[in-house]
Formats: sequence, C-alpha cells, structure tokens
Amino acid sequence: MNWRDFPSLTSLRAFAVAAQHLNLTKAASELNVTHSAISQQLRSLERHVGARLFNRTQHGISLTLRGEFLANGLFNAFATMSSVLENMAQAEGMRPLVVSATPMFSSAFLTPRLSAFLKAFPEIELNIQSTIEAVTLVPGGVDMAIRYGTGDWPGLDSELVLPGCLTVVASPDLVGRDAIKHPRDLLKFPILQEQASVEFDLWLEKVGVPPDEPRNVIRLPGNMLLDGVRRGDGISATVPAFISDELKAGKLITLFDDPIPNIGYYLVSLPGIKRPALPLFAKWLKKTVTDYERSLFQWRPAHML
Repeated sequence: MNWRDFPSLTSLRAFAVAAQHLNLTKAASELNVTHSAISQQLRSLERHVGARLFNRTQHGISLTLRGEFLANGLFNAFATMSSVLENMAQAEGMRPLVVSATPMFSSAFLTPRLSAFLKAFPEIELNIQSTIEAVTLVPGGVDMAIRYGTGDWPGLDSELVLPGCLTVVASPDLVGRDAIKHPRDLLKFPILQEQASVEFDLWLEKVGVPPDEPRNVIRLPGNMLLDGVRRGDGISATVPAFISDELKAGKLITLFDDPIPNIGYYLVSLPGIKRPALPLFAKWLKKTVTDYERSLFQWRPAHML
C-alpha cells in the first residue's frame, strides 16, 4: 500500500458520513464541523480520486455510481475498524492491572491492604508481580511499578505514595539497648539484606565502613527478611512504616537512619493516557497510608549520626 497516495482519513470519514445521511447539514452536525468544512473535505476527496462522487442539485445531494461504490467499501472498512477498536478496548479493560513491587513492599505494606481494595473495586483484577528488579514499563505489560527512590526516573511519571528513609533496625534482645555507638558496631551482628539490594552496603560505605571489612551477611527475600528481624536473627535496614507496630511497641528499635530528601516509595507509570483502573488503584493506595505511617518518614533513631 502506498500511503503517500492515500487520501486523508478526515476526508474519507466526511464522505462516509455524508453518504450515510445524504445531507451535508446533518453530516456536519454529526462530525461537529461547519457545513463549509465538510464541503471542502468532499471536494478534496473528489479531486484526489479524479471523479465526481455526489450529484448536487437544489434539492440536495445524491451519490453517483462511483460514489455508491466508494461508500459501500468505506462502510465495510469503517465497520471493521470500529469492531477492531472495540475488541481492543474490551480486551484491555478485561486485562488485569499489573503492578510490580519489591517483595518487602508487597508483603509488609501492600498485601495487608488488598482485601479492602477488592471490596471497593470488585470488578478490577490485580496481578501483583513481586520482584526486586526495576522492571521496564511497556504498553500491554506492567502498568505500574512501585519503586524506592527520590522520584527521578526520566521518561516516566512518578508520584510519592509512602515517604520513608532507610532506617537500620534490630530487636533489643539481639543488640541490647546501648550496644551500638557507631555504624561499625553493626558488623558484630548478622546483617540481613534483601536479595539484590545494595542500599545497606552503600549506606555503610557512606558512613565510613569500608566495603572490604568482614561482615556476616544473609540475603533473603524481603518478606522473610522482616520476619527474621522480628525474631532477632540479625539487624537490617528498612522503611519504618513497614514495622510501625513493632517500633511503637518497642519490640524493635532504630539504630541509625539516612534521611535523604524526597526519599520513599513512588508509583511509577508511563506518561500519557492511563488505563482507567490505574488511577483508581493509585488514588486508593495513597488514601490507605495513615498519618502515623507518614510521620515515620524519619523515626528518631537511638543514636543520631
């Protein structure tokens, strides 16, 4: 098909509507354009095909034989296009909303809230993909990613949902109330780190602990990591909101933190038109964050750096 020689879709649509009504005033009204605008489109199409498509008289318009031939072809073509677009819209509407999040965020924050979402929006099917990887967002794939950072992902829309800086925590039964004076003291205990995560390593280096200094590290999925911290298996770093109840009850204590401006979990999506379910999910999730959880952006640690 030679697209350069193809008439404009605007003129073809104008012709199809005019041929359907055989009345330019009605056609112009349906397309929300002026009478002169649709007349101009029809004349442009006639010049392009090199043939008269309408008979014009003082009583109105009628199709020529060539006009009837073109109209029948366009009616079928536009009907096919309409069916394809409708099927695509229905398929997209039925496709689950795919959300990617880290295992820690999924288990500690998202999963406990999902039953409320399903009650509020029973018609929306969710597909939660739990991974530490920063997945690539593509149309028809992952609709939204929940990422930890400062919101700066070029080419993507991002919206803060849960503020929270990296906070080192432990069970007081493991470390004692006054056992930790300097970040280097953390190396005396097992360090629980989320698989493929480097934030804790970077923080230790940032506060003066060389990366080659010996340490006992156990890497776990995020959900297992928090359970290990609660049991006193080791120390770890997480967002305070994930362990808010334990902090409030004194079952866990904070040791150090890294208060970076704008740090937290963000809802990240492709720019442009969003699937209807996506803004509904985003608005719902933001509303579930309590004032108490927001206040934990920087829980005052036991030993400020």
